[in-house]
Amino acid sequence: MYSIEVRDHIMIAHSLPRPVFGPAQNLHGATFVVDAAFFTRDLDDDGLAVDIGRATTVLSEVLAPLNYQNLDTLDLFRGKVTTTEVIARHLFEALAVRVRAGDLGTGSGRICRLRITLHESHAARGAYEADL
Repeated sequence: MYSIEVRDHIMIAHSLPRPVFGPAQNLHGATFVVDAAFFTRDLDDDGLAVDIGRATTVLSEVLAPLNYQNLDTLDLFRGKVTTTEVIARHLFEALAVRVRAGDLGTGSGRICRLRITLHESHAARGAYEADL
């Protein structure tokens, strides 16, 4: 299996209002480095799995509505605890929509799997990965 992985980042604010999260129950900021990996079983005639430029653009567009936002105030996260895992799943679903719409060009049809990884720090990360 082939993969192309692109990276961007978002800066958000949120709270994790459950006792298990200790001090993170309070409103705090986070900067997530976000990796999106697009998997294909084959390459096109040019030897590409996915166009890196299009993948970078689409990832940036998917992240834009979250960047510099307080996730606690966004309707799309109402009733959810915005853990790293929940945010990764949300980004996976948003990217999957864009892949199915053909927004990654001719390579869109070859993409069979996605993995979204959010790096909380140099020592911790979370991800969501599934077949399309």
